[in-house]
Amino acid sequence: MDEKKLEKNYVVGVDVGGQTSKLGVVDLRGEVLAQTVIRSDIYGDDANAFIKALAEAIKGIIEESGKEGQIRGVGVGAPNGNYYTGTIAFAPNLAWASNGTVEFAKLLSKNLDGLPVSLTNDANAAAVGEMIYGAAKGMKNFIMITLGTGVGSGIVVNGQVVYGHDGFAGELGHTTAVRHNGRACGCGKTGCLEAYCSAIGVARTAREWLEASNEPSLLRECDNITSKDVYEAARSGDQLAIRVFNYTGALLGRQFADFVAFSAPEAIVLFGGLARSKEFLYEPILNAMNENLLPIWKNKVKILFSQLKESDAAILGASALAWEL
Repeated sequence: MDEKKLEKNYVVGVDVGGQTSKLGVVDLRGEVLAQTVIRSDIYGDDANAFIKALAEAIKGIIEESGKEGQIRGVGVGAPNGNYYTGTIAFAPNLAWASNGTVEFAKLLSKNLDGLPVSLTNDANAAAVGEMIYGAAKGMKNFIMITLGTGVGSGIVVNGQVVYGHDGFAGELGHTTAVRHNGRACGCGKTGCLEAYCSAIGVARTAREWLEASNEPSLLRECDNITSKDVYEAARSGDQLAIRVFNYTGALLGRQFADFVAFSAPEAIVLFGGLARSKEFLYEPILNAMNENLLPIWKNKVKILFSQLKESDAAILGASALAWEL
């Protein structure tokens, strides 16, 4: 191994999300020494502006950690991030990458004075983090589902992330969950799982159901309903909010049964902001999944929730890419 690499025992992990990006300096033991969060959604279609802001934030946490000159590289997890090409292409939840291809790794490296950068899909990064440090530790076959602004997925088979021939394998959030009169999805299709089971999708379901009935609900007091509002209402016993989660969980479980059929995972691990609603999602997901599974898999596939801090899993997973640089 290159002796210069041996001297560089720290990496940076970056999780690019639809609204915010989380980044941290990570050591060989997987400890996050310094981290910060910046906005991802305030740059319109200007990818260069976001990349420059991200580079400055990375320099800031490296300085904060006191590890200048000791960073081996930067690993990035991002929606539609391509491991093979280092590009982000047609990412519906990133305005600056929604209509074309951004040479993300190349541009970020340039803004970091040549520091090596490796990129993958955000859910793939979270899967690696969970496999090394979290609920999937020791597992070689599992599926990671990220429930946030969108619905992402990372598929691990025999201990390896599945990338496919073009680097884009695993877009399970854009499989069709509702086939007739399905909602328009940001990707351009209709009826996608993401359009219903993301945080945005849950809030939309609640709004649609409120408009279609006169049912009393705590949610009628909210000016702009979010998934967090739905969760808080459900915790207070609001029946409409509880039914929204039952519906969301049933859709997820039905799709999970299809996912099990092609990769036979030991478990499906849920991660992201919406996964914090696990007390309302777990049973509907598990029941719907088992109702739709072939007998050979029924009651054998576990539904697990991330054991890592929401920020740390993706940061740690993304950082793992940088150890290979």
